[in-house]
Amino acid sequence: MRRTRLGIALVAAGTLAGTTALLAPTASADETLSPYEAPADYYNDAEGKSGDELKAALNDIISGHEELSYDGVKDAIPDTDSDPENDGNVILLYTGNSEPDGGEWNREHTWAKSHGDFGTSKGPGTDLHHLRPTNPTVNSTRSNLDFDEGGEEVEDAPGNFYDSDSFEPRDEVKGDVARMILYMDVRYEGEDGELDLQANDEVENGKQPLHGKLSVLKQWNEEDPPDDFEMKRNDVIFEDYQKNRNPFIDHPEWVNEIWA
Repeated sequence: MRRTRLGIALVAAGTLAGTTALLAPTASADETLSPYEAPADYYNDAEGKSGDELKAALNDIISGHEELSYDGVKDAIPDTDSDPENDGNVILLYTGNSEPDGGEWNREHTWAKSHGDFGTSKGPGTDLHHLRPTNPTVNSTRSNLDFDEGGEEVEDAPGNFYDSDSFEPRDEVKGDVARMILYMDVRYEGEDGELDLQANDEVENGKQPLHGKLSVLKQWNEEDPPDDFEMKRNDVIFEDYQKNRNPFIDHPEWVNEIWA
């Protein structure tokens, strides 16, 4: 069961016809806040920190997650990316279309798997925090391009653009893309034999464990803050699958605290 932050107050009223009455449930001020949030103590070790110190603290918090197989990712996506209006469908990242669970979609590595050449191995290759369902044709168009603005519109996905060295997602998921890339930078720091993935301010990063373009990703994080779909997705991954969170969904302001 998902956590909620709906506070209910039952207030004793006067008597009516000799019977004590209760007022109807009254929502507290917390009702306006999202129900999808980290446990109260989850980020304790990160509070009050900034820069490299904050990044190191977040890495400690989100590392050691439960790793899925690549087949396990396919089984999980209908849950993590389910259409809130149609539980049998998933929402595709770049088109925003609703597609049946067994329909035409594949698993897109938002951090392109060739950037570090990690393929579909456990760890970065199967981390749900950056694996999203996409239309196969659009996935092929995006390929392993870095993220930046500009280019020609993608024929099968209006609102998305690409050129020879970069891909620009639609406005509704620009922030999602930014926070996924920056999560990967923080989660994979080269410890215990893992890759050291780094967001940089370049495009055409090839097979290096680098992904850009950082200045644009920071801008997208501010322009497109987390919405309920993204926050619920973070919660489902944490509660039902990997047991870790994307800190930039919970605290998008930490992007500028780390990458000032």
